[in-house]
Amino acid sequence: MVFSSTVFLFLFLPIVLILYFNPICRSRQYRNLVLLLTSLLFYAWGEPTFVFVMMISIFVNWLIAIWIDKAEKNKKKKIVTMAVVLNLSLLFVFKYLAFVLKNIGFLLNFGDSSVNIALPIGISFFTFQILSYVLDVYYGNANVQKNVLDVALYISMFPQLIAGPIVRYSVVAEEIHTRKECAENFTNGFIRFVYGLAKKVLIANYLAIMVDNIFLLEEKSVATAWLGILSYALQIYFDFCGYSDMAIGLGLVFGFHFNENFQYPYISKSIPEFWRRWHISVSEWFRDYLFYPVMRSSWCDRLSKFSKKNFSKATAKNIPTILATLIVWGATGIWHGADWTYLLWGLYYGFLIGMSVIVRKPMKKWNQKLHIKDNGWFDGIRLIRTLFLVCIGYVLFRSDNIEKAWQYFKALFGAGAAGIVDNVFWDCIASAKLLLVVAIVCSMPIVPWVREHINIPEIVQELIKMVCLVALFTLSVLACIKSTYNPFIYFNF
Repeated sequence: MVFSSTVFLFLFLPIVLILYFNPICRSRQYRNLVLLLTSLLFYAWGEPTFVFVMMISIFVNWLIAIWIDKAEKNKKKKIVTMAVVLNLSLLFVFKYLAFVLKNIGFLLNFGDSSVNIALPIGISFFTFQILSYVLDVYYGNANVQKNVLDVALYISMFPQLIAGPIVRYSVVAEEIHTRKECAENFTNGFIRFVYGLAKKVLIANYLAIMVDNIFLLEEKSVATAWLGILSYALQIYFDFCGYSDMAIGLGLVFGFHFNENFQYPYISKSIPEFWRRWHISVSEWFRDYLFYPVMRSSWCDRLSKFSKKNFSKATAKNIPTILATLIVWGATGIWHGADWTYLLWGLYYGFLIGMSVIVRKPMKKWNQKLHIKDNGWFDGIRLIRTLFLVCIGYVLFRSDNIEKAWQYFKALFGAGAAGIVDNVFWDCIASAKLLLVVAIVCSMPIVPWVREHINIPEIVQELIKMVCLVALFTLSVLACIKSTYNPFIYFNF
């Protein structure tokens, strides 16, 4: 079930709200039980078998967290290692086993050794969320939860279950029992949900049609290739940002405050900044649970000492950081999908971020020598450079395989392209020019800038907001009823 479906909007969500906010039974225990059971139903609607996989995983990890909490200090590391292995093994079987067997068969010339293993929706998200709970208990960043129903609610809560954001247990631990539902939260949550729904069905879905058509072309002009990848950049942003807005909004309706997941990433002036603004919950997960542990590892410490002894202090600091960055981004790429394109996409970002570590100080010195200000004209060049590098990465992310990615790269830079501009480009521009303008404007912080710099009376602001809200909800509902094309990109992960 997806948020932008008529079943969710007109059947599931109204029933949940009626059950949850009924005036007869208002106890916290009752409301938590309603959320838990409806969340399991939400997942079982599309995954009637795999809901049991999730439930077993929740139960096993609940027991492991209690075990870690009670164990002696010298045994905790072994237990948490076992927990990590168990959870990653579950993820491996469903998400990566078929890919590994296929490649082994290819290398050993076994012929077609592929197997069909269905991928549970959102398994990457709920597995990482479960791991974050167990690891936080191990590191002492969260108190162990003795009630399995509370852990089950935290993991399976339907607003963020299948596509994030990944919520830390410490963020919602108190709110599971002490949150306060109020009219203000309900209203603000519903407004946030409508904005997210509009991003998804009024922008991302329509951009997806054009993007799919461009990527299916055997031959395309340079202009069409760039239009396709720039449109995909907007599509994936509004697809996932829209889902995150809906998740955060629904959480607020029920009294939960989830962290932000996007902060206008396309205004970033560097690749590291881009990943501080894009998919924040996953970036922070890899930072806290993989990058920092790797940097604190004994082999990383030995490498640092070796580099310091044989090279320099700067090298001793940079080499471990760059290696840890490549490991993290290789894992990030694989997390997104079982394909070589995802691994290359991850290593591509690992290389870019590693390079930024190396050139950071030299660039700072050159900027000072050339009197280049951080907020001057050079910022525009840095912004364009970052967007260019991000779009290059999207070619790998969007392509079905390496061969198709290579063909698309060639078209971007004129090798084998059908000219500079073709009729497809002009047809796409003619049919989607308004959509593209709206998407570009909405991907930038223009509305916050207007609120800050232009003095508009509050009553006028509220009137504009109300009109926009009604219009967006009406158009979104009509789009949901009319459209049969309604995938979420991140459901694949």
